[in-house]
Amino acid sequence: MSSWSSEKSVSTQSSEKKKEEKPMKLEDILQSDIWNVDEDPHIIVDYNKCGSCKTKPCVYLCPAGCYVLSENGIIFSYEGCVECGTCRVICPMEAITWNYPKSGKGIFYRFT
Repeated sequence: MSSWSSEKSVSTQSSEKKKEEKPMKLEDILQSDIWNVDEDPHIIVDYNKCGSCKTKPCVYLCPAGCYVLSENGIIFSYEGCVECGTCRVICPMEAITWNYPKSGKGIFYRFT
């Protein structure tokens, strides 16, 4: 087999492998990350302001799903936060106080 045909064969195999690979879902990517959760939350929600919000965009737009709508209002859990700041920006009631976690705490991204 000539050098050219063996290179072509390897190239074809690589192309076929790339076609088979599917993009990772956000949930799968987040599963590979590591959190060092601080006992003091880096996000504080003012539930008095939050209660009068009609649209509750944080429930629908937080990529980590840290905000959940319940019968009694919003339940917030900072432990899985990806530190994007979306909640702070989209809150129409300005009910979210957002700070970066303390040094060495929070999410550690592990890209695969």
